[in-house]
Amino acid sequence: QVQLVETGGGLVQAGGSLRLSCAASGRTFSRSNMGWFRQAPGKERDFVARISWSGSSTYYADSVKGRFTISRDNAKNTVYLQMNSLKPEDTALYYCAAGITSATMADYWGQGTQVTVSS
Repeated sequence: QVQLVETGGGLVQAGGSLRLSCAASGRTFSRSNMGWFRQAPGKERDFVARISWSGSSTYYADSVKGRFTISRDNAKNTVYLQMNSLKPEDTALYYCAAGITSATMADYWGQGTQVTVSS
């Protein structure tokens, strides 16, 4: 059984930082792209960032470009999302994904971790 477990969410003031982690188990993800999506209350789930299996290629949504950084450690089967200069509009449930196939689809999903940014 494939599992993705996110940690690191929480409550932070605007302008602050958080780092999310996603640990993968059940199979080796060193050959899979991985990434993050988020869903705010009453809205659809949106793409945030993606990283290639080697870590050499990254891609970000325009809304987070320059503020968020995605990275991975294949030895630990873990992907990270460093979030700086957080804004209230970043408040959402953040999902880790593996095997991303489109802007909205992935082979595997985590359960999500809540990020709340207060103004």
